Amino acid sequence: MEKALTQRGKTDRWSPVKKRDRAGNKPEQQKKTEKVKGEWTLHDYSLIFIILVLLAFGLVLLYSTSSYIGIVRYGDSAYFLKRQLAFTIGGLALMAGISYVPYRWWRYLAVPAFLVSVGLIVLLTRYGREVNGATRWLDFKFISMQPSEAAKVAIIICTAYVIELIGRRRLQKIWGFLLPMVPAAIIAAMLLIITNNLSSALIMLAIAFGMLFVACPDYKRFVVIAVLGVILCAGFLIYLKRLDDPSSMGFRIDRILVWMDPQAYAGDTGYQTIQALYAIGSGGIFGKGLGQSMQKLVVPEAQNDMIFSIVCEELGLFGGIAIILLFILLLWRFIMVAGNAKDLYGALIVTGVVTHIAVQVFLNIAVVTNTIPNTGVTLPFISYGGSSLFFLLAEIGMVLSVARVNNREAAEREMV
Repeated sequence: MEKALTQRGKTDRWSPVKKRDRAGNKPEQQKKTEKVKGEWTLHDYSLIFIILVLLAFGLVLLYSTSSYIGIVRYGDSAYFLKRQLAFTIGGLALMAGISYVPYRWWRYLAVPAFLVSVGLIVLLTRYGREVNGATRWLDFKFISMQPSEAAKVAIIICTAYVIELIGRRRLQKIWGFLLPMVPAAIIAAMLLIITNNLSSALIMLAIAFGMLFVACPDYKRFVVIAVLGVILCAGFLIYLKRLDDPSSMGFRIDRILVWMDPQAYAGDTGYQTIQALYAIGSGGIFGKGLGQSMQKLVVPEAQNDMIFSIVCEELGLFGGIAIILLFILLLWRFIMVAGNAKDLYGALIVTGVVTHIAVQVFLNIAVVTNTIPNTGVTLPFISYGGSSLFFLLAEIGMVLSVARVNNREAAEREMV
């Protein structure tokens, strides 16, 4: 009996007995549960790394571009850098907070967000601040913002909700195809009428159209729309060339004329375009060196719309291509997140952000290189603009929320 008790004690102490936790899980199940919880807390670190590199790159380039104008206007070479850095820190905090909010919750804010964006645009008629001849800013006590930037976030949330509500099959019908474009069309019309902001209006429509393109199973109609668009644009350009005095049709026609022949307007409306092209050409392959730009002294709004031209002057073709590659990597990561989304709404949220950034990057670089007529569009993460950066980082937070759910789903599949 004594020998049996001794042997039993040794067995209880040294044998690999599989104990259970309070929930009744075995050690293997405990490890898998911990793994899922660990995946739930993980973000898409490659995406975060690209964002941080773009932000850091943007701050350095912004200081290099705006130091001269900062001294001339405000007596502080770091004036624009300090303001951009403050918005960067605040935007990163907002991005981190939103990344922990389940993205399905944004469905309940779709209609309120749309109504708030409409209200903010209406407030411009009474409380808007005029900058460079356009009333596009709302001034509060401690901060100013562009309602168009908040509206871009609202359009992404609202359009994704409408498409999910309709369903992919109904998108093949005429009313189902047109209905998701209604919120974006309303916002675009208000921006065009109240703020005279054609570029932001086009971006709104492009965001909704891109989301509709991804969700719609029939791509033939998009090919037809694209062909008709090219034909109409070509016909309009031919019509302008045949007019005796096309400049009398308004300032937007002037921009088209400058695009077609910038040298003819070098001393007037084409001055900004010509100086930007000089900056790009003088940079060569590897540029003049960081901070050595001369064109930043004469290029209007160099720290805003034309910052890419200064990048090419200081860092050359190499620096310009490096920025483009960073944006391509960023969009690739977005596409991966959208492709792995567990539902249509998550995929559409990411698609909206992809479309927003891709269209804005294309428009900015195309304008600077005179590939398309001049429009006032900033380069994401690089150009100076607090409200633009703030809401852009909020969109990144929504993408990270979708990515976290993807990580959790992947971890659960590994458990099976």
